[in-house]
Amino acid sequence: MGQLAANGHELTAQPSEADVIVVNTCSFIDPAKQESVDTILEMAEYKKTGKAQRLVVAGCLVERYRSDIRKNIPEVDAVLGTNELENITALCEGLTPRQLAPEPYLYHDLTARVFTTPRHSAYIKIAEGCDHPCSFCVIPQFRGQFRSRRFESVISEATRMLAMGVREINLIGQDTTVYGQDLGMKDGLADLLARLAAIPSELPKWIRFLYAYPNKITQRLLDTIAAHDSLVKYIDMPLQHASAAVLKRMKRGANAEIFLNLLKQIRATIPGVAIRTSMIVGFPGETDRDFEELCQFAQAAQFDRLGVFSYSDEETSGSYHLDGKVDQRTISHRKRKLLALQRRISHARNRRMVGQELPVLVEGVSKETELLWEARLSTQAPEIDGICYINDLDAGGTPGEIRTLRITEAHDYDLVGGLIDRPERVSAATNANPFPILPSISVSSLAVR
Repeated sequence: MGQLAANGHELTAQPSEADVIVVNTCSFIDPAKQESVDTILEMAEYKKTGKAQRLVVAGCLVERYRSDIRKNIPEVDAVLGTNELENITALCEGLTPRQLAPEPYLYHDLTARVFTTPRHSAYIKIAEGCDHPCSFCVIPQFRGQFRSRRFESVISEATRMLAMGVREINLIGQDTTVYGQDLGMKDGLADLLARLAAIPSELPKWIRFLYAYPNKITQRLLDTIAAHDSLVKYIDMPLQHASAAVLKRMKRGANAEIFLNLLKQIRATIPGVAIRTSMIVGFPGETDRDFEELCQFAQAAQFDRLGVFSYSDEETSGSYHLDGKVDQRTISHRKRKLLALQRRISHARNRRMVGQELPVLVEGVSKETELLWEARLSTQAPEIDGICYINDLDAGGTPGEIRTLRITEAHDYDLVGGLIDRPERVSAATNANPFPILPSISVSSLAVR
């Protein structure tokens, strides 16, 4: 989007108005693939009913099924893989793209960007690719080997964002915890977080990282998070399972005892930390006993957030060839049972927060009703965790403010409360846009005029 805007194209969230439609795709698991294909077919209709003259398909689906897309969806005019992003403008203009060197793509601080997030919250990708051998995962096949962005490139981008009003920065990568290792850095992520925390900011800021690999969580990293107020006390650490037998087949290693010791270490170092994880149920060879061990572990671990994925049997993954496949009915049953267990844990942990007064980032009017506003605690990451509903609109909240919320109600995943402090005083400079912003755009499709 940044390249298109920089080359004079106008972006629109309405495909009916577009001359060119770009669909960005995912192919990690079956539901993502199906959603991607459905979106492509939906957007193809605008070549008949709208102004669209070209349809471009981009992203991970292209990496896995390039020839199938060309063969089976003739409405698609061009495809763009994950390492070919520099060709987007040429493809949208119907030109022959230049032949790119086979080097994996990695953006930097001078790369043109367009935000699709609210102006107060943004993502920075600090690395690309992955070197872990997880047998269920196909990401390394089309994202390539792990590679870090240059340290000063990340700092430069973050500094510019904060100066222009971004209040929350989320660092992402397929594995953020090995950031800098390929650059010869021993504690790259810890060093990066400390430097980000030291960036001057007129108002309080939140900095969090996502997608931590458990055996890469170091004491130095935990000490760094604990030492800086602006580093969110939040660990997102997908564990995938707790049974040693299942984890071995996943090619991840470890077991429930190791994980419980790690959780103990995290909580001892960072008081009040919120820990999020995700689990896969129905992995090949997962027995009733393995699943029961997983449930017992979740009960003992008392995660603040826990997501559950049904195993997806991807034909190019290592686990595709494993025996002991679990039927879909059993997978669905196990998923419901684990989610029900976590729902009770989450509700109980939320109830303990009633009466507390905590900082929240105000998001704006609720998507559910105009009678409520929404906000998030620092321990509620955007899109993936619960939210806080503000039931006192007279308190005068403004999107992007960090205010104090008194929590009055607790639900399974969400909280309710009222703002109790005065609005922030924000300068005109910090209200400016750091990059072009395209509001209300679909996650999966982009229209170009």
